[in-house]
Amino acid sequence: MDDIVRQAIAKWPNVPDCYGWLGLDARGNWYMRDDCVQALGAFPTLDAPGASSLRGALLKHEKLIEFIHRNYEGDDTGRWYFQNGPQRVYVELEATPYIWRIQSDPQGGYAVSAHTGQSVQTRHCLIDEHGRVYLETGLGFGLVHTQDVPLVAEAVDQGLWLPEVVTSSELPARLGYVRSPQRAHSALPQ
Repeated sequence: MDDIVRQAIAKWPNVPDCYGWLGLDARGNWYMRDDCVQALGAFPTLDAPGASSLRGALLKHEKLIEFIHRNYEGDDTGRWYFQNGPQRVYVELEATPYIWRIQSDPQGGYAVSAHTGQSVQTRHCLIDEHGRVYLETGLGFGLVHTQDVPLVAEAVDQGLWLPEVVTSSELPARLGYVRSPQRAHSALPQ
C-alpha cells in the first residue's frame, strides 16, 4: 500500500466504504461503474455474463491502473477492494480476485504473474466443469487468462502441474472470496 494512502487513512479514519463502482473482468481489466451503469444491473460474472454495457467504462489511464494495482487487497471476509486514500472501494469480480498471465521461461518452466504485475509461485492448479483453469498461489487465487490456457496445457503435459477438477460454483466459498461485495453488503441488515 502506498504511504500516501496510509497517511490518508490515519487522517480520515471514518470515510464510508464504496460499493459497486469498480469491477475487474476475467481478463484483468478494470471498469468504472457510475450510477447509471449500476442502475442497469449487476456486474457480469462468468456464470451470469449479461450485456457488456453492465461492465461500465474501461479504465485506460496507465497511472490510475498502477495506483489501483499497488493498493489492491482482500479483507478478512474475502471481499477485494482498492484502497483509494481513506476510502475502500470494493471490487465486483467477474471471476476471481486475480487474473494470471503465464509465460514459458528459458529453463523449461513457466513464470506466472498477476494482472497487478506481481510474480507468484504456483501451489495448485484447478480446472472447472467449463474447462476454465485456476491457480492457487502464495499471493492468492485466480483465473488463468484465456490466452494463456495453452501454456497451462503444456505444463500439465510435462507433469509440472496436476489439475484438480472442481465445480465453479464451489470456488468462492472454498477459496474464501466474494464476487459481489455490493450484493453481500446490500444483504446485511441496515
